Amino acid sequence: MRDALNSGSELGSPRATPRAALDREAVLAAYRRWAENYDWVFGAVSAPARRRTVALINRLPGRRVLEVGVGTGLALPFYTPDKRVTGIDLSPEMLGHARKRVAGRRLGSVEMLAEMDAEAMSFGDASFDIAVAMFVASVVPHPRRLVAEMRRVVVPGGPLLFINHFAAEHGPRWWIERAMAPASRALGWHPDFAIEALLAAGERARARLTAAPPGGLFTLVELANN
Repeated sequence: MRDALNSGSELGSPRATPRAALDREAVLAAYRRWAENYDWVFGAVSAPARRRTVALINRLPGRRVLEVGVGTGLALPFYTPDKRVTGIDLSPEMLGHARKRVAGRRLGSVEMLAEMDAEAMSFGDASFDIAVAMFVASVVPHPRRLVAEMRRVVVPGGPLLFINHFAAEHGPRWWIERAMAPASRALGWHPDFAIEALLAAGERARARLTAAPPGGLFTLVELANN
């Protein structure tokens, strides 16, 4: 939800659009409102993409997994027991629901849930083998700081994964997303979030992008920490 995002070109261009700023307080306020209803409002539509992302993580080597923006913990039940998962989130209300999920389902793979800013993590360098951010890139104020922090806390060569909605570059969806953009602060995310706001040109060239369900609405991004 963010800074590098505010450098758009003209409104008529499908490549970039001036964006409403989303700062830390706007994010916290939005997720305070959404916390009670998040699972049934967003859970169903995001479930197939979450499952696909965690299935990929379960196949990857390395045990120590960092889930950035763990939210209410919707993805946590899908990790295999051999993974050791740490989840962080900025919202204490969302984390409260995640903790109840972990306790209620006795999820032994979850080692820790912590309130933390994804752009300024307190973990040491190379603390994790894998880092994943599910539906977080369009929520943080400075997406490239998110990438930089994920790079810092993951071992060299380890995978960085993102699953997110990225703005269409043309067609009817482009117009819908731009029409929704002024509501970014109320929504708590950017409907018109462009992948260029997350990845520099060189990173995008190296990344693997895969359309994810439902209907390719989301994109799975795989990037090695090189």
